Amino acid sequence: MLISYNWLKKYIKNIPSAEELENLITFKVCEIENVEKLPSGDVLFDLNVLPDRAHDLLSHRGVAKEIAGLLGLLFEDGKEEEIKGEPTKLEIEIKSPLCRRYVGRIIRNVEIGTSPDWLIKLLESIGQRSINNIVDITNFILFDSGQPVHAFDLNKLVSSKIIVRQANTEEKINLLSFDDKEENRLTLLSQEDLVISDEAKALAIAGIKGGEGSGVNPKTIDILIEVANFDPVGIRRTARKLGIMTDAVKRYENEISPNICLRVMNQISSLIKETCPQASFEEIVDKYQQKKEDKKVYLERDYVSQLLGINITKEEIEKILNNYSYDYNPNQDGWEIMIPDERLDIDGPHDLVEEIGRVYGYDKIEPVLPKIEQEEKDDTIWQNINIAKNKLIKDGYKEVLTSVFRDKGKISILAAASDKSFLRDNLTDGLRESIDLNIKNLPLLNLDEVKIFEVGTVFLKDKEEIRVAYGDKKNITEKPLLEFVKGIESEEYDLVFNKDSQENNYFEAWSVYPFITRDIAVWVSKETDPNILVNIYKDFGGQLLAREPKLIDKFAKEDRVSYNYRLVFQSKEKTLTDAEIAPITEAIYTKLNQMGFEIR
Repeated sequence: MLISYNWLKKYIKNIPSAEELENLITFKVCEIENVEKLPSGDVLFDLNVLPDRAHDLLSHRGVAKEIAGLLGLLFEDGKEEEIKGEPTKLEIEIKSPLCRRYVGRIIRNVEIGTSPDWLIKLLESIGQRSINNIVDITNFILFDSGQPVHAFDLNKLVSSKIIVRQANTEEKINLLSFDDKEENRLTLLSQEDLVISDEAKALAIAGIKGGEGSGVNPKTIDILIEVANFDPVGIRRTARKLGIMTDAVKRYENEISPNICLRVMNQISSLIKETCPQASFEEIVDKYQQKKEDKKVYLERDYVSQLLGINITKEEIEKILNNYSYDYNPNQDGWEIMIPDERLDIDGPHDLVEEIGRVYGYDKIEPVLPKIEQEEKDDTIWQNINIAKNKLIKDGYKEVLTSVFRDKGKISILAAASDKSFLRDNLTDGLRESIDLNIKNLPLLNLDEVKIFEVGTVFLKDKEEIRVAYGDKKNITEKPLLEFVKGIESEEYDLVFNKDSQENNYFEAWSVYPFITRDIAVWVSKETDPNILVNIYKDFGGQLLAREPKLIDKFAKEDRVSYNYRLVFQSKEKTLTDAEIAPITEAIYTKLNQMGFEIR
């Protein structure tokens, strides 16, 4: 969101310098992605507004109100003139729940022309090109208040009736171009799309884009102004489907309070009267079928101290509320606070405490370590898990961890993926998938077999249970943890788990870096023990030798035997190079020659 420093001055007369604002916004409001000083002397802030504050901070008015509240400055909102209108024939019919409110007004005898200098300069400061006074005013309102506004050429409508409805099947609309270089876009709609129409055809895709046949042009005399509120989910769905992202879409999909529509209509009416003094106004038509009630939140003083961990005085809290122009009714224990229309993110007292803490300054809160009284806990389960793991590792199994989400089970969940909507009721299914995957990679892993296990929780209808599952490509065994541990003989228990030991050394992380292999074939006499070769390879390979040397070929000829061993080198810290392995293999060759062995 681009914010103009000069634009903010419209609301705060004694506003601090741009440098001071930069620090204030960064530490108290949101991240600033860029600050640009314009040739005009204005300063442009590019704010990264998060969704929780998009309701109000995607507007100059909202940012200005936030700054004024933080600094305790006067926020000069101004009272827009309520222009009384003549009787109107405008009718508004809402046929879809996706439209929460629709405020319309007919304005006749407008003069399409150049906008005043102040309006052109403000729009240009945020990169908006001036088109004409009516279009510029609608754009100004969007970036000023955060409320999208649309102007129709009244004389291009078949009547003075507006219908808000779902699109008809395969209904088409020719959308206005996004710039002078792009042609108008014929768009096919579906019944899930919301449109603004007259009694004959669709005039616009609601909240997204206007149609070519109803737009304002230099010949326009009478206009219909739309200030509406639409369901954010519906806007987002249609915009994504059609691949259209506009400034209006960005605000609608993050939700806007429908309670601001009438204020915005008065604001745009005043601006049109300023630029078109000769214009005549008809009365406002307001259809508000899903009225949003004023939100009140009761905040207890003790609750503020409890959540923040500090004692903020009643006077300090009320100062913050007053700075933000919150209406409230105090009592002995707290306050009943009226939440402003635009602050849709405040739902309960916890949100208000967060606001108070943010404004007060989290940097003023001294860190205090919590007092924790630890109780003796039964670690039997933890011990049994370690016994099981050590036993299986001792037997040559490797541990795996599989997903708890499955395509079937006893307990269903709300899942993002339709094929993973259950919690697992066994370990076997996941272990089988892991075995199958590892079997495919046996050559890469330089392994002859796959033996893996998992210790984890399964979810049954009436309970959760810790189980042990282990197996290879032929068989998988699954048992409850206690049953598995009871099957371990006491002598074996002492071997796999030393209760007196303070160290657990049974886990060893596998390297994520690629390995290098070297095959070494040697002629030796038939009387030579091949373990001599294995020991040489292990001695010189050191820690970089990732696995036991593996015999991959053996054959005898006369009085000699050829042993071909494969050595696998791998680092846990980096990707090895051939240059790093070469000294090791050269040292092995030297040792083999010294012992009288012939290298093939």
